Amino acid sequence: MYARPKRWPLVRAAVEERSMLPALHPGDWLLAWRTTRIRPGQLVLAWHPERQDFLLVKRAAWREDGGWWLASDNPAAGAVDSARFGPVPEDKIVAVVLFRYWPIGRRPRQIYPERRP
Repeated sequence: MYARPKRWPLVRAAVEERSMLPALHPGDWLLAWRTTRIRPGQLVLAWHPERQDFLLVKRAAWREDGGWWLASDNPAAGAVDSARFGPVPEDKIVAVVLFRYWPIGRRPRQIYPERRP
């Protein structure tokens, strides 16, 4: 994941892996809001608890002692999530994803192909 997580309230990040398919595809861009108010089911940006320079995009599954359990939508893709490293401390959560967008010149993927008679 490529991002510019400085101190602005908005964070822009690019998706590079397939762990969040079908919701997010490699090459998608995300706009996220820095906040500590997280609800289960939201997509979040978080620092990997064991690799300081590795930013993750995952779904906040539930909160437990020690932080948030972050899950991948596509664990078959060899996803790196809380199943591997346990709950992520709250101070490692960077932002909540607001929406996804595509770079200029790249059209969004069609989720449901058009039906032709």
